[in-house]
Amino acid sequence: IPTLPGKVREEIDCVVGRHRSPSMQDRNRMPYTDAVVHEIQRYIDLVPNSLPHATTQDIKFREYLIPKGTEILTSLTSVLHDDKEFPNPEQFDPGHFLDESGNFKKSDYFMAFSAGKRVCVGEGLARMELFLLLTNILQHFTLKPLVDPKDIDTTPILSGITAVPPFYELCFIPV
Repeated sequence: IPTLPGKVREEIDCVVGRHRSPSMQDRNRMPYTDAVVHEIQRYIDLVPNSLPHATTQDIKFREYLIPKGTEILTSLTSVLHDDKEFPNPEQFDPGHFLDESGNFKKSDYFMAFSAGKRVCVGEGLARMELFLLLTNILQHFTLKPLVDPKDIDTTPILSGITAVPPFYELCFIPV
């Protein structure tokens, strides 16, 4: 099995080629690359909690009564790391978003941009930009860390409103 960057590059070469830029129409024919983009967002869990919301009426949730006007803070981490939906959630695995045939599989548990009716209005644009940026970079460059990848610690250096990943240097080697 090719390594993660190798599989993405193979898919880019097959679907997009080298002589044009990737487009959003390519995404449906690039399930592995789409799964990698989703898994990056799930794994890094950049925004662990959504913005506070308030209930507009009394709500019964399971056995609890939540009175009107109560501020609610949704833990997105608890959903993005649910081990029933994402087996071994602490491991980076694009397979979390692929079915048995290798097709992209949507998940209701993918809430990288918030939850509920007031999900981030820029989510569609952000997802498009992430896909296009990553595929463009990997179409033209091989990414190589300056240290052995197994020595890279991805534990956030700051966690609160956002989970800030640690800094490390990376070489962009033209393909």
